[in-house]
Amino acid sequence: MSKFNFTFLPLAGLLLSLANVSGGQNPDPAATGLDVYDGFESARLSKLWDTGRFEPGAVTMQTNIVRAGHGAAKLVVRANDKFEAGLNGNRDSERDELLEARKLTSKENVPYEFSFSMFFPTNFPIVPTRLVIAQWKQYCANGGNCSDDSPVLAIRYISGALKITQNISSKREKILYQEKAEFRGRWLDFKFQVRFSADNNGRIKVWLDDKPLVDYRGVTANPENAVTGYSRPGYFYFKMGLYRNVTPEPMTVYLDEYRKRELPNGGF
Repeated sequence: MSKFNFTFLPLAGLLLSLANVSGGQNPDPAATGLDVYDGFESARLSKLWDTGRFEPGAVTMQTNIVRAGHGAAKLVVRANDKFEAGLNGNRDSERDELLEARKLTSKENVPYEFSFSMFFPTNFPIVPTRLVIAQWKQYCANGGNCSDDSPVLAIRYISGALKITQNISSKREKILYQEKAEFRGRWLDFKFQVRFSADNNGRIKVWLDDKPLVDYRGVTANPENAVTGYSRPGYFYFKMGLYRNVTPEPMTVYLDEYRKRELPNGGF
């Protein structure tokens, strides 16, 4: 039996083609009562994911390295995959990422829980290259001033250090958590509870392997006005995989046990 399912029934059959805008997608505010899960058990990638952010063949289903069940996704990024030239002095980048489908777009001031597992092989390169392995981006209309902004929340894996970072209202990165350790050769089970807000009622809670890492309260989204280019209310989309500065050597990660659900406001 496939482990891909929808418990949010109105979502089934309504997934639409995505329009890539500033690296993401047009928001779809219709989704409510969200609770979706993908165990990557099927032979093909499920429709929870848009295919526009990875090269053909970069994502495959396999059964050798799994977190649970019989399957997991294998993602390999190679030089110049989904290449993007740097803007405003930023370095060129490349990526292969799973981008959540448009119907899964997160809404401002709604609490969500994300959980997913990642496995980096023991020979995964330890290099100083900028590498983002999961990120939440605030939706920016095509051509807006915000089109080159960094993710409001991200997991980065650089020089053997795992970081959870926030970038709000500036190019300056705020580190919410950082640890240098051996993260390769084992499954990393992440859980994030988030409420994105341009006001002070935002929240970020993070666990790794059931160990609490972050409990942040405050602003978790960029200001929403004509100057920044962000609309109000804000919308946010999730990506996981490998996003990096241009690098010659390939990198591989395995992904499994993804779930996203809305949380009751009173419990967060």
